[in-house]
Amino acid sequence: MSSANTNILVVEDEAIVAKHLLNKLKKFGYRVIATVSSGQEAINKALESRPDLVLMDIRLKGQIDGVEAAQEIRKHLDIPIIYLTAYADENTVERAKNTDPFGYLLKPFKEKELQTNIEIALTKHQLERQLKSSQKWLSTLLKSINDGVIASDIQELITFMNPVAESLTGWKQEEAYGKKSSEVINITNAETRNSIESPIKQVLQDGHSFRLPRETILISKNGTEIPIDDSAAPIKDDQENITGAVLIFRDITEIKNAVEARQKQIEQEQLVAQLEAVNQLKSEFLNLVSHELRSPLSNMKMIIQMLQISPDPEESQRYLELLETECDREMELINDLLDLQRLETLSHLLINPEILLLQKLLPWVIEPFQVRFQEYQQTLQLNLPANLPSLFSDRPSLERILTELLHNASKYTPISGEIIVSVCHNFSETPASTIITISNSAEIAAAALPRIFDKFYRIPNADLRKQGGTGLGLAIVKKLVEQLQGSIQVESSEGWTTFTLKLNDFIT
Repeated sequence: MSSANTNILVVEDEAIVAKHLLNKLKKFGYRVIATVSSGQEAINKALESRPDLVLMDIRLKGQIDGVEAAQEIRKHLDIPIIYLTAYADENTVERAKNTDPFGYLLKPFKEKELQTNIEIALTKHQLERQLKSSQKWLSTLLKSINDGVIASDIQELITFMNPVAESLTGWKQEEAYGKKSSEVINITNAETRNSIESPIKQVLQDGHSFRLPRETILISKNGTEIPIDDSAAPIKDDQENITGAVLIFRDITEIKNAVEARQKQIEQEQLVAQLEAVNQLKSEFLNLVSHELRSPLSNMKMIIQMLQISPDPEESQRYLELLETECDREMELINDLLDLQRLETLSHLLINPEILLLQKLLPWVIEPFQVRFQEYQQTLQLNLPANLPSLFSDRPSLERILTELLHNASKYTPISGEIIVSVCHNFSETPASTIITISNSAEIAAAALPRIFDKFYRIPNADLRKQGGTGLGLAIVKKLVEQLQGSIQVESSEGWTTFTLKLNDFIT
């Protein structure tokens, strides 16, 4: 504010002094709106003209002195007041101090002292108004936001709480003011129920921002538990000195409820999807099973009809042999279905692991296949390294796995083809593993490999030489390997197909 735009009210009961002041103020470039001699006149003129500053004498005419007039003016107007007086006794000074003056000049004073005090008072008042405006804006902002805000001084004593913080903690600002933050902010871990130290205290101790761990709840004054999310930070001055701390927190009950509701919805959707998938699989399974079961039964019915009308004993004998074959096929299918159902239904089978010597077990498993190998002129090569460690596993399960893999290899290997069974022990892994590979000289199309372990899946256009099969063997192998905590993979290229079985010692 320039001096030309500054309006000053002079309150002085001595006419000569008032005239002298008027001249000096005009000399400085200020505009004097009035000169009055009594306290009541000062009040009336100030309220009427609203000056930018008041120069107030303390001893005035009438019943109201300068201090009382200043008090009344300050009640209604936010303007700076400078006392100009000849009195400096302790009582007068103390009374003047209570009116929060912007200056106190003792008569007689120099021109420069007067001008300096006026300029300082005007500048100080302008800064105070800006500060008050900022504080009001900040206070309005903090009161209007949806987060709780609590501030403290360097001693951890609460200096501010906004309405949201009051509502969540159950403490009014008037009650909490000057109390330790730990008295008002009662927080705990929702899972462990362990109390958590006040974030404001931690910030003041550590000097840096702090965020509460997840699953934190605020316990209000009346005992209500509220899940919250918050952060705390130090308050610093221009020299980066910590002067206090601020905590900002929010009630996340609705967010938690929304997350939990969404999670339940996702789980329900997943369950529905799983049920639909199960129903789809069940439908496909029943279609496949009904087809596979009906086929041998239809053959048996036809054979029985042929037996009924056949007069030739030799022809009847041939029909009986065919009937026996179809009965065996039906029994094999039923047994495989029951085995697979048992493997899929039970979370684990009754496993009785024992020490197995593969040097003895493998030849014993291979022996029943020798006749078939000779019939189709297939050669079998068994590679067993010396000093092969024993395997701690379930014998019936391993025998069934090897039998199914050998049966599959023999069935798909062409006449005069080759089958290779190899065993090695991998010591480089932890735990060490036993690896059994069964290879046969027949290649499977890449498109068929992903479905090789599916139920009832058979390789398209494969020449099975009328050996049939249930289409469940490899599906059973896959389940048995999982029960033994192992793995199985299949690869096919360059005229060969290899099944790789990897087993560790069974862990009970």
